[in-house]
Amino acid sequence: MKKYIFIITILGFICACCNDEMPDDETGGGGNEGIDLTNISYDPTPYDFPTPQFFPEPNLPADNPLTDEGIELGRRLFYDPILSADSTMSCGSCHQPSASFADNVPQPFGIDGLTGPRNTMALVNMAFVPNNQFNWDGKFPNLEVQAIEPVENPVELHEDWGNVETKLRRHPTYPEYFRKAFGIENTDDITRELATQAITQFELTLISSDSYYDKAVVRTEPGVFLEENELRGMKLFQDEGATGLKDAQCWHCHSFGARKALFTNGGFFNNGLDEVTSLTDFEDLGRGAVTGDLGDNGKFKAPTLRNIALTAPYMHDGRFATLEEVIDHYGSGGHPAPNVDAFVPLIDLDEQEKADIIAFLHTLTDTTFTNNPAYQNPYE
Repeated sequence: MKKYIFIITILGFICACCNDEMPDDETGGGGNEGIDLTNISYDPTPYDFPTPQFFPEPNLPADNPLTDEGIELGRRLFYDPILSADSTMSCGSCHQPSASFADNVPQPFGIDGLTGPRNTMALVNMAFVPNNQFNWDGKFPNLEVQAIEPVENPVELHEDWGNVETKLRRHPTYPEYFRKAFGIENTDDITRELATQAITQFELTLISSDSYYDKAVVRTEPGVFLEENELRGMKLFQDEGATGLKDAQCWHCHSFGARKALFTNGGFFNNGLDEVTSLTDFEDLGRGAVTGDLGDNGKFKAPTLRNIALTAPYMHDGRFATLEEVIDHYGSGGHPAPNVDAFVPLIDLDEQEKADIIAFLHTLTDTTFTNNPAYQNPYE
C-alpha cells in the first residue's frame, strides 16, 4: 500500500509541474519536500544584457549571472503573494509597472494595513546603480540584500523566510523553475538566497531608455524634436549656458558626467525640505542613520528622473503630490539647514521657467518601459 501511495505522490508532482497557475492557498497545496529534481533538464540560457547608448557600464553581480530561466523565476517571485504571510501582497503590490515600478501613494502599506515612513522608490535602471546606493538612505549594499528585507519587515509582507522556503519547496511548479534556473538537485535546495538572486536578476532587466527625450535628443530620430518649451526646460535643467536662460541647478544631482543618461548621480543630499537649526533635529535622519556621520543627517538619495511624471507623489516621504509642487519648492530656494546642499538656495525660477522644466520632465516618460510584456505580472 505504501508503495502505491509513493507512486501516486510522485505522479502528482510531475503533473503539477506542468501547471503554471497561482497556488490555491498559502502553502501551494503540495507536499513536495525532499524530492529529487535531477530528471529535469538544467541548461540555462545566458541573458544578453542590452546596455543603452550613453549609459555607463552595468553593475552586474559576478556571482549571480543573468539567465533567461533565472529572470523568469524572478519575475514570478516578484509578483507572487506567496512571499507574504497571508498571501495577499507581493513585491509587485508596491512596485507597479504603470507607475514605473513605484505605487503612487505617499507611503506604502503592508498586509496588516501599517504604513512605512518612506515613499516607494521606482525600480528603474537598477543595473546601473553602484553598490551601497540602494534605497533612500543607501542602507543596502546590493539588490540581493535589499530583497531579503521586505519579506520579514512587519510593515510590509510580514512573513518569515523559513516559511517562504517551505511554501516554495511544496509548491507545484516552483521546484522546476528553481531547477532550471540554478541547477538545484532536490526541492530542499530551494533557499531564500536563491529566491532573492532570482528576484535580483529580474530587477536588473528593468531598463528604461526609450522616452521621447531618448528619441529626440539621444538618438536624434528623424522627425522627432523637442517643442520650444521642452527645449528651454532642458537647457534650464542642464545649464547649457543658453543666452538669457538661468541655471536651474538640476544637473548637480540628476544629470552629471558619465551618469548623465541615468538622470541621477546616485548621491545623497539635503535638498532643503525642512528648516532645522541643528543637524539632530531631522525627524528622519536618512543617510546619517546608516553612516553615523552627523553631517549626513537629513540627506536622501537623488532618485532618477526617468518616468518621473508617473511616480507621484514625490520626495522620500511623499509630501509633494505633483511635479508643480516639487518645482515650486526648488524655485523658492528651499528651507535653511546647516547641511543643505549649496546649490539649492541658488535656485530662483519664475512661473514660465517652472513650466518649461516640467514640460521637459514629461519628455522622460517611457511607455515602452511601462508596457514591456517581459516586465508584466505573469499571473494576470
